Amino acid sequence: QVQLLESCAGLVKPGQTPSRTCTVAGASMLAGLYYCGWIRQPPGKDGEWMGVVSYSGSTYYSPSLKSRLSIFRDLPKNQFTQQLNSVATADTAVYYCAASNRFILGATDKALYDYWGQGTQVIVSS
Repeated sequence: QVQLLESCAGLVKPGQTPSRTCTVAGASMLAGLYYCGWIRQPPGKDGEWMGVVSYSGSTYYSPSLKSRLSIFRDLPKNQFTQQLNSVATADTAVYYCAASNRFILGATDKALYDYWGQGTQVIVSS
C-alpha cells in the first residue's frame, strides 16, 4: 500500500522559511511516481497548485510562487521537500503533497493524482 506521509503541521512566524517533507512509503519515486508536488488550500478558498519535482530533478512552479518556492527530492530517502521563503499570513493553508506517474500542470483535483497526502495545517502568525 502506497502512502505519502507529510511532516508535522505547525505554527510559523512571518518571514520564516519553513520546510515540509513528504515521505513516500510503499513505492519508489523511480518506479511510477515520476512527478511529486504540493497543493495547498487556504481557509475558505480553492486549492492552489504550488509546483512539482520530477524523478529527474526538473522542477515546475506556479508563477505566483516561483520566486519563493523550492521543491527538491531525495531519491535514496524516497522523500521530496518543499521550502517556501519569507512566509506571510497569506500562506496559512492546509498543505498536501501528491504524486503521479504523469504531469498535469496546475492540477489541484485529488482525483488527478495517483496518491495524496493526509494534509497538514500550517498557520503563519506572529
